[in-house]
Amino acid sequence: MMKMPDLLQRLIKEWPETLSGHFTLELALSGGLDSVVLLDLLLQARAHQCFTLSAVHVHHGLSPNADAWSEHCRALCEARAVPLRIERVQVIPDGDGVEAAARRARYQVLASSSANVVALAQHQDDQAETVLLQALRGGGPHALAAMPRWRALTPAIDLWRPLLGIRRDELETYAVAQGLRWVDDESNTDPRYRRNWLRHHWLPVLAAELPDYRAQLQRTASQLADAAALLDELAEQDLAQAVRGGRLQLAELTRLSEPRQRQLLLRWVERSGLGSATPESVEAFRRQLLTARSDATPQWRLSRGLVHRYRGELWPDAGSASPQCQYLSSAVLTTPVALPDWQGVLAFEPRKGGLRSELIEQGLWLQPRQGGERLALKVGRKPVKTLLQEAGVPPFLRERWPLLVDAGGECVALPGVEVANTAQSDDGWWPLWTPALGPQIDAG
Repeated sequence: MMKMPDLLQRLIKEWPETLSGHFTLELALSGGLDSVVLLDLLLQARAHQCFTLSAVHVHHGLSPNADAWSEHCRALCEARAVPLRIERVQVIPDGDGVEAAARRARYQVLASSSANVVALAQHQDDQAETVLLQALRGGGPHALAAMPRWRALTPAIDLWRPLLGIRRDELETYAVAQGLRWVDDESNTDPRYRRNWLRHHWLPVLAAELPDYRAQLQRTASQLADAAALLDELAEQDLAQAVRGGRLQLAELTRLSEPRQRQLLLRWVERSGLGSATPESVEAFRRQLLTARSDATPQWRLSRGLVHRYRGELWPDAGSASPQCQYLSSAVLTTPVALPDWQGVLAFEPRKGGLRSELIEQGLWLQPRQGGERLALKVGRKPVKTLLQEAGVPPFLRERWPLLVDAGGECVALPGVEVANTAQSDDGWWPLWTPALGPQIDAG
């Protein structure tokens, strides 16, 4: 029979230096073995550390026993005078499945905490299972780094997993010896979930041959976390060097080694809000960039948009529905106006050859292109399409570029490109248009 482990002393010994002085801590309490043990340990730890303890239970509504679990947590906390909030969430599955949807809903609740730190009760067995599952999915260093012991959840909240160095059988031995009561999630025995198949069918065989496999896999995760951090640092340096105005410069990309090119492409599309990409997808597009003709415009389709190559740059394109006409009052002169439906920002600056003030005071309309529009110049009327081409606007943006139309329905400007000769003034206002190309990730 296993001797009861001294989990409290191990917890105190591993207490993060970051948690010095008084702080507030909220425990994610499912009611299962792991979180019930952690609740008991944290209550005892208050004699050694200065913090205020509360708990949160997320009611997913996925099990017929969900209400009973909530009541169990309520009774548990009331008996120990621990404040508890119970949050009901709606789990909406998508292509990633129910588990992923439930996890997202759970983390949204945790991110709403008023505490400085949120504690989760994952343990060493959970970590080992996560490493193996990520390996079976073909994960890279970030995936195989698995769950960090400590990370920022939001700018104001840190996430802490104090039990990652403790095995589940140690937690159970402790819980039985302390007379703790917990609930069991019936889904944890369902072999349809790959984690359960590993836990109940394959890992017992591995444990018989390699009893210390958990510690070894945790060591692997720790080493890969360091490797992932180094990759992050290098990718941030490359982003700062290669990205201008949200666009990735091909000349900067091609001067890097192949591994750095792949890492830079992957980090840039994620930072631009276009979604994640598989290693195969990254490599295929990288090769296409290097082999396509200089006048070609290869595209990379991702889950949340496209990447276009144009004139030596990669442009992120989140796409958009056709916006509707939008009225603009003279107030637009005072401050730049973000126009989410148009996916851009409109601003005006005083400049010779800009729009006459009276036209703006009468009100302007932002109007989508229909095709065939022309703008009056000193000599004749020039097609808007030609003006956009000459200005170097990529093809995918030309169809979405707005027009400025006066109260009489006349096209008076192509923002950021040209103002109609008939609408200009020596002391006019020049319209500027900045398309939204995802988060700005320049060096500054």
